[in-house]
Amino acid sequence: MRILGVMKYIYSASSLPNTRIDVADILRGIAIAGIVLLHFIEHLNFYSFPEPTGLDQAVWDTAFFIFGGKMYAIFALLFGLSFFIQNDNQAKKGVDFRPRFLWRMLLLFAWGLLDLCFYNGDILTVYAVCALFVVPFIRSSNAVLIAIAAVMFIQPVEIVCIIRALINPEAAPLAFSGSGEHYMAMFQACADGSFLDVAGAGITHGFISNFQWAISHGRLTQTVCLFAIGILLGRTRMFYDEGDHIRIWKRILVGAVIMFALVNPWAGGWARNIENPAIASPLDAMQTMWRNFSMMWIIVSGVCLLFYRTRARKALMVLSPYGKMSLSNYIGQSIIGSLLFYHWGFGLHTVSGHTMSICIGLLVVILQVWFSTAWLRHHRRGPLEGVWNKLTWIQPFKKSA
Repeated sequence: MRILGVMKYIYSASSLPNTRIDVADILRGIAIAGIVLLHFIEHLNFYSFPEPTGLDQAVWDTAFFIFGGKMYAIFALLFGLSFFIQNDNQAKKGVDFRPRFLWRMLLLFAWGLLDLCFYNGDILTVYAVCALFVVPFIRSSNAVLIAIAAVMFIQPVEIVCIIRALINPEAAPLAFSGSGEHYMAMFQACADGSFLDVAGAGITHGFISNFQWAISHGRLTQTVCLFAIGILLGRTRMFYDEGDHIRIWKRILVGAVIMFALVNPWAGGWARNIENPAIASPLDAMQTMWRNFSMMWIIVSGVCLLFYRTRARKALMVLSPYGKMSLSNYIGQSIIGSLLFYHWGFGLHTVSGHTMSICIGLLVVILQVWFSTAWLRHHRRGPLEGVWNKLTWIQPFKKSA
């Protein structure tokens, strides 16, 4: 396989151009669409609903099975790909992109703080911090990146928790002080607070709560893992239709299906018969992360094969503008959802069940796709993407690599 064949390669600027990758934009579009649908049935992390019907419960279970954790995983993978492309393009010019990328992540962190004013479950701040773990290794060999991905893949936090519990059966499960208080503060702000209350709770409580959740549920380590894999996919040009890449994608699809069959909790999960919660809880988190990982690869490889080898390419391209404006659409869905479901807006959480909420989410996706397509007919980048790009390239930064 080409990926393994370059393991000993030490990175330098590639000789081939990094042209726009349509299938990557499509995958971003799929990811943001799935996130919108899931966030809307969750009422944007505001778990206040009317009494669910049987259909509501089926919608909830299906949406979480298909989208839960997989869409953010796709985003993380493509985040690493984008980092590679930006770094590689600057390396071709003799420019060290790392200082500017750190500045770019500070800007992303600021976008995340804006998002927290509307949606207390923001992921942008988490991504900005996770990126710091891979910046030092952007010029490392592929073998080093594979090693980082492997260590993060095995969920080291959960493994440490399990070992601790095996040594000391009285050890308590991993928990963060004040997590319940953070959630209740955010819930009350969404239930009866003003916009300023929601924004204040999001920044002061949501920010901390998101990192606590990401650490305790395995998402932080999986995100770093996928960043590293995204860089590797960029180096090996796997998202281009070159060489034997289609054959490799077919093998990845088969491997992902096999992995899913092995890790999916068909009968209640691996931890179902384990009485010690200090072991059961991390084991359940590991299984969930590995299931999400396998399903993400099923989606990614399946879309690549459909795009490059079937007549579905034209239909899939509808989502390309949506993916190109992923930052604008991600923050946009937070603003729209907060306005619709929280008390400071229309307060639809009292009347909108899961079925109605996912239908509203689907309407929002359609409108955002239409807006993205119309906007990009006249602009090179989305509105927030344009601001982010201009701020990224402000001077001064060192020019030499």
